[in-house]
Amino acid sequence: MGETVFFSVVIPTYNRQPILEKCLRALEVQELSASSSITDYEIVLVDDGSSDRTLDWLAAHKEEFPHVRWFQQDHAGPAAARNLGVEKALGDTIIFIDSDLVVLKNFLQAHADALLQGREKLASDRFFTYGAVINTCNFDHPTAEPYKLTDFSAAFFATGNVAIPKHWLEKAGLFDTSFQLYGWEDLELGVRLKKLGLQLIKCPAAVGYHWHPPFNLEQIPRLIDQEIQRGRMGVLFYQKHPSWEVRMMIQMTWLHRLLWGILSLNGTLNERTMAPFLRWLINLGKPQLALEVARIFLNWYNVQGVYAAYAEATGLSKGN
Repeated sequence: MGETVFFSVVIPTYNRQPILEKCLRALEVQELSASSSITDYEIVLVDDGSSDRTLDWLAAHKEEFPHVRWFQQDHAGPAAARNLGVEKALGDTIIFIDSDLVVLKNFLQAHADALLQGREKLASDRFFTYGAVINTCNFDHPTAEPYKLTDFSAAFFATGNVAIPKHWLEKAGLFDTSFQLYGWEDLELGVRLKKLGLQLIKCPAAVGYHWHPPFNLEQIPRLIDQEIQRGRMGVLFYQKHPSWEVRMMIQMTWLHRLLWGILSLNGTLNERTMAPFLRWLINLGKPQLALEVARIFLNWYNVQGVYAAYAEATGLSKGN
């Protein structure tokens, strides 16, 4: 990356048309400073086989989105979609965000400034910038949400809001598409980037608001399924990188087993026994708090899922 930067904002999407519209509109109204190092930017949208006519909508409104180029693939998951986006990107620097993220007007400029500062500080481009992600269920005004303690992330590399020179992604080998189920494909790439010596530079001025529908009890079966999937993908992650650091990330330690076992009273606090309390919180207008409480049993499902998948994987490898 030289003194100037051409950004390719890579966005995978799957059946997210209403919030995707807000995501793209926010990216079209970016304010760049007069002395900006940004020569130009593009938005590379990869539709991962949506069934909600996302691309029909985009084609009908293409004049409103001059920066957007879009591509389509059969449903293959976010790893494959991001890889296609990187492959098609014209820019020297990739920004990854999700299609349910709404950014502020200074978003691109904030990443550009942080990239420039990082290059001066490290005298190389062996780093990436990581913006802030604030979770919200306010669809009408997502950017009105304040920062909360639960928005903190200790992840090294997560694709919610990150800018990185394209050549490092190519050198690391892009995302592993064997992560077919929910979770870990971005953090696994992060381990490979760390091995190449890349550093994380925080960029708190580049803020994205991650929208999700307000929590309700009907979502619980899907959330439980996601945690079990995440457990299975966590084991795949560990098989690729068998380290204590990865065990901690995927919650495959006696510590996590003990913690969530105690907090859930060994599974006694679950989606059935906690339903009345969760419904009470939701009725009070506290869906976010209800979701945090539900994480007690969701994490217990995740830990159990990790150990079940690990037993299955090691059993299979011993049987071969």
